[in-house]
Amino acid sequence: MEKMRLGRTNLSVARTSFGALPLQRVTMEEAKIILLKAYESGINFYDTARMYTDSEEKIGNALSKYRHDVIIATKSVAREGDELAKELELSLKMLKTDYIDIYQSHFCKVLPLPDDGTQVYETLLKAREQGKIRFIGVTSHDINVVLQGAKSGLYDTVQYPLSCLSVERDLDIITICREHDVGLIAMKAMSGGLIRNKRAAFAFLRAYDNVVPIWGVQRIEELEEWLSYENNPPILDAKLLEEIEQEKAELGSSFCRGCGYCLPCPVGIQIVTCARMELFLGRMPPELYTTTEWRDNMALIDECLHCDSCKNKCPYSLDTPALLAENNRFYKEFIANRDAKISDDWSDKR
Repeated sequence: MEKMRLGRTNLSVARTSFGALPLQRVTMEEAKIILLKAYESGINFYDTARMYTDSEEKIGNALSKYRHDVIIATKSVAREGDELAKELELSLKMLKTDYIDIYQSHFCKVLPLPDDGTQVYETLLKAREQGKIRFIGVTSHDINVVLQGAKSGLYDTVQYPLSCLSVERDLDIITICREHDVGLIAMKAMSGGLIRNKRAAFAFLRAYDNVVPIWGVQRIEELEEWLSYENNPPILDAKLLEEIEQEKAELGSSFCRGCGYCLPCPVGIQIVTCARMELFLGRMPPELYTTTEWRDNMALIDECLHCDSCKNKCPYSLDTPALLAENNRFYKEFIANRDAKISDDWSDKR
């Protein structure tokens, strides 16, 4: 397994690393099988978060006996020092460890700073002094926050969405982190599941020697695919670059990245999926999204309060209610055509 130096942390992490958010969708036993396979294959860096329900617990259950062989990063969305201290203790308990390698202030819209009145950064420093954490990081979907964090000298790592769909302004963080010797962790490397070409996604980020992508894994087959690319890394050649440009053209610039900042919705709309339904239906087996459950989920869009809460929270300045309405129109037409075809096929068979 090829490794890289994660900025001034001097941690040597696998260039194919493990994003544990999807583990909350599988059972404890399934998670253990996946995590042990990853560990035995040479993956030594695992990124999770307190808000990923039982993801931390699953890592602790599977990897605690190998604690000193693995590097664990987790996160807290706490915006007050006291709350962050409590979340840290809970993370330590769930992970079955007495220290966390990288502890990150999560989903930040404003960079926690010393003397900002929140005591968040002061609490991080105290935890480091106590040996409960080794390095301090920050995650955000706002490029200005991560740029500020990388330049501040206060953060050892930053985590930001980076993929083959990223625009030049987003990619600037790679150069800034190199200049300031800050570890750069790439989340959303598959853009929330919308990127179909995994080879291109892998090759694009592998071209940067100071970026460690955390690939989200919830099935052994997914893990084995990433491992196959690690064993035989695809080269970012003219053909893959052309395929990336085609994917960009198909998605356009106004698609939902699936960051989840817009949630929760007051009427329960599952915005992250519903606002991308047209893309999912075109890129994945339609059967996954034509169930009674998803028909009911999409129907909630008709109950939208137009409170603009989701729109105001979107870090990409999308008109989320309009995007939901557009996807709902497409979905209704898709379902009507699909049901009509099923009915016609049934009549033909009779």
